[in-house]
Amino acid sequence: MREIAIIEAPSVLGLRPSGVQHLPAALLDAGLADHPRLVHAGRVDPPAYDPRRDPGTQVLNPAGIARYSVRLADAVGAVLDDDRFPFVLGGDCTVLLGNLLALRRRGRYGLLFLDGHTDFYQPSAEPAGEAASMELALATGRGPRLLTDLEGRGPLLRDEDVVAFGFRDSAESHEAGMQPLPPQLRAIDLDGVRAAGAAVAVRGAITHLTHDDGAGYWVHLDVDVLDDAVMPAVDYRIPGGLTWAELESVLRTALADERAVGLDVTIFNPSLDPDGTIAARLTACLRRGLSARPPGSDLLRA
Repeated sequence: MREIAIIEAPSVLGLRPSGVQHLPAALLDAGLADHPRLVHAGRVDPPAYDPRRDPGTQVLNPAGIARYSVRLADAVGAVLDDDRFPFVLGGDCTVLLGNLLALRRRGRYGLLFLDGHTDFYQPSAEPAGEAASMELALATGRGPRLLTDLEGRGPLLRDEDVVAFGFRDSAESHEAGMQPLPPQLRAIDLDGVRAAGAAVAVRGAITHLTHDDGAGYWVHLDVDVLDDAVMPAVDYRIPGGLTWAELESVLRTALADERAVGLDVTIFNPSLDPDGTIAARLTACLRRGLSARPPGSDLLRA
C-alpha cells in the first residue's frame, strides 16, 4: 500500500513569524499522522527571517525563499523517487514554489490552487512585500527573476495548467492594484463553485488539468479558502468561503484521481486557535480527504 509522506515545511519567509510556522506541529499534535498510510518523511527548516524589504526586488527574503525552495524541492523529489505521495505542511504559501520546482525538474504538471485569495500580486502592489501574496504569479513567471526562474527552469507552470478555485478576493485585489489573472489561467471563484456545486466544479477543474493524458497535478490548500466563520485562524481574514463539507468533497475528489501527485496545506495559524479545536477539525477534514487517495497508483509520470 503506497505511503503518504509528511514533510514539515515551516517557512514564513513570504509572510512573517506570526504563528503560521507552528502549523506542522499543531496538526501533528492533533493526530494527523495517526494512520497506517501516513508516515513522517522529515522537516525542512528555513533560513533566518529578515524583516527588511529587499531594495532590488521589493520582496521580503527573496534570496532566502529561493534557497529554501531548492531544498524543499529536494525533499519532495526524494519522496517522489521513493514512489510515495508527498504531503507538505507549511508554512506560508511560498512553500508552493519548492513543491512545484520538484515537479518541474520532472516535466510539465498542473496545479489545483485552493485559496481564498488569488495571490497574483506584483511587488509594486503588495504593501508589505510579502511573497505569500505573490506565489501564483511567481510560479507562472511573473515577478523578480530570482523567484520566477529557479534553477533556470522558470516558469514553473504554464498559465493553462492552473485552476484557481474558490477565491473571493476579486474586489479587494482590484482595489489594491493587483495585476489581472491571465486569460488562459482557469479561474473558478467562490460564486462559480456555488453555482455548479463544489463536487461538480472540482471535477471540471480536474478535467481541465488532465486533458493531456500524461499530465498530473499538485493540490495547494490555503486554509483561508474556508469560510471565515469556521476558519478564523488565518492572518488575512475575508468574509465567506467554503464550508467544511465542501472542502472535504473537493479534497476527496481531487485526491481520488491517480493523477494527483502531491498536496500542501498552508496559512493555518495555531496561535489564533488557543484551544486547538480548529486544528482538530482541520486534521479530521484532511484525513478524510486523504482517505480517498488510491492505495496504489502511478503517481508520477515523467
